[in-house]
Amino acid sequence: MCGIVGYVGFRQAQEVVIKGLKRLEYRGYDSAGIALLNNNKLSVYKKKGKVSELEGFIKDKELTSTIGMGHTRWATHGEPNDENAHPHYSATKKLAIIHNGIIENYSALKQDLIKKGHTFLSETDTEVFIHFIEDIKEKEKCTLDEAVRLALTKVVGAYAIVVISLEDPSLLIAARKGSPLVVGVGKNEFFLASDATPIIEYTNEVVYLNDQELAIINNGKLTIKNIANLPLTPYIQTIDLELDAIEKGGYDHFMIKEIFEQSRSIKDCLRGRLDSSSGRLVLGGLREYLNKLVNADRIIIIACGTSWHAGLVAEYFFEEFCRIPVEVEYASEFRYRDPVVREGDVVIAISQSGETADTLAAIEQAKSKGAIIFGVCNVVGSSIPRATHAGAYTHAGPEIGVASTKAFTAQLTVLNMIALIVAQKKGTITEQKFHELLVEMENLPAKVEKTLLLNEKIKEIAYTFKDSTNFLYLGRGYNFPVALEGALKLKEISYIHAEGYPAAEMKHGPIALIDKEMPVVFIATKDSSYEKIVSNIQEVKARKGRIISIVTEGDTTIPAMSEFVIEVSATLEPLMPLISVLPLQLLSYHIAVMRGCNVDQPRNLAKSVTVE
Repeated sequence: MCGIVGYVGFRQAQEVVIKGLKRLEYRGYDSAGIALLNNNKLSVYKKKGKVSELEGFIKDKELTSTIGMGHTRWATHGEPNDENAHPHYSATKKLAIIHNGIIENYSALKQDLIKKGHTFLSETDTEVFIHFIEDIKEKEKCTLDEAVRLALTKVVGAYAIVVISLEDPSLLIAARKGSPLVVGVGKNEFFLASDATPIIEYTNEVVYLNDQELAIINNGKLTIKNIANLPLTPYIQTIDLELDAIEKGGYDHFMIKEIFEQSRSIKDCLRGRLDSSSGRLVLGGLREYLNKLVNADRIIIIACGTSWHAGLVAEYFFEEFCRIPVEVEYASEFRYRDPVVREGDVVIAISQSGETADTLAAIEQAKSKGAIIFGVCNVVGSSIPRATHAGAYTHAGPEIGVASTKAFTAQLTVLNMIALIVAQKKGTITEQKFHELLVEMENLPAKVEKTLLLNEKIKEIAYTFKDSTNFLYLGRGYNFPVALEGALKLKEISYIHAEGYPAAEMKHGPIALIDKEMPVVFIATKDSSYEKIVSNIQEVKARKGRIISIVTEGDTTIPAMSEFVIEVSATLEPLMPLISVLPLQLLSYHIAVMRGCNVDQPRNLAKSVTVE
């Protein structure tokens, strides 16, 4: 959520910042702003709405500056408007701040400051934060970085902040706790950002700040310390990210680009890890803790949203082949219970961004109870990989569209590989079945590519249902979580109400909704539940529901009962979700486009949910 960009160096700061904010638009936001130091003045410009509206607002302003910062806000405290947008001034307007996260004790701080004569122009916790920093600076007669450090010892909550000062025209101060922040290191210049996407155009060398660390950039020098005032040595990493990976590349939207990237992203996920000809399957990140997984009494999978659906599919896979009991938990619920976690348990945390606040908190809770934590993430250097004992990256490449597509299939690919490694080590899978699955996993990229050729046909189906107000998605076994994911995609980007259910549960309530206006999507590929789902389709047909069926190529039974049919390539049942989800992604995309929705930036949503 929210986006941060900061710059100090020799370039025009407003150009770097505005371009960076555009690269961060995928994170979700409702207002944007920029602060620049020029002509001995600290200028703040901000507007409700998109970055393009901010651009229009500032086009006639004096913007010459080599130091500045910008922000895209996703509203927490106070409605989206110009006043609540970031940056925010301090009381004297000598300081300004941008902030991602939530300060939980802001109300108490605000009341104390009001008693001292402070007045506030916004409803935000962020404005309170910068007033508090300035109050400490004046009271303690200390440097700004020391005032920021002292303030951070008093605030409760999550933050990624950047502070700029009128009195120090080469100084930027940044800090983080619970919200991501990256320092880009260039030649005679520095960058700050929520992630690497605004930085990669200028440098591939970065420092990932850890929780409760401050970065002080002053006179061309970077200093890192923690809030206990202990100096730290910056660890500069080289990031492997190409600029074209974060561009649309000729597609109308990032979402459709990312749907069509799935053949490549699955192949990249498998590359160097799986070789069916030699029977080799290796995940280097698991090696040190593999025996913990093999001997686990129970596996707990924690995730949110689409990642939770990937975890549900993995539950079937782990239990079938590893014979280890698995529980799949919403991270947000897990962290607020007092869950029973024992030292023999293994927790697998799944997150595309690696910054999901609820998942991070759940990880810390499970670690405190003695569990071993494995992470499955896409973003290298993000917080979850650093918080876990071991894990694996998905190597899906940047996912800019808010609605996850290639992240889901990449997560499934990694989770399947983990399960197969454990199953082979435990001896709970035959060599024949193990080899059969390896071969079929290698075949998946080609089958994904073939399935995506159905795009035009799915577009025609989408046109028929673009004005529907409700959808029902039904599946069984491995395809039940796919039904949940298909419904979520439609809700996220088209704003049509949709629900996913196990097909057998239809008779326990949802069947009451079915009439001649209700589209019902069946994920009905040839598997062990095939005959049962045929019966479910007949029940919907008898009630005049409009049936859209995802079937295995060559099926003749279900197509005869369906109004619309989408044939996908055959694969082994445990791997079918990687294929059967593709038509549902395309269907959601085309319906949303036809309804005029903002596909890449759906309303009220953010790519990286870094607040509770």
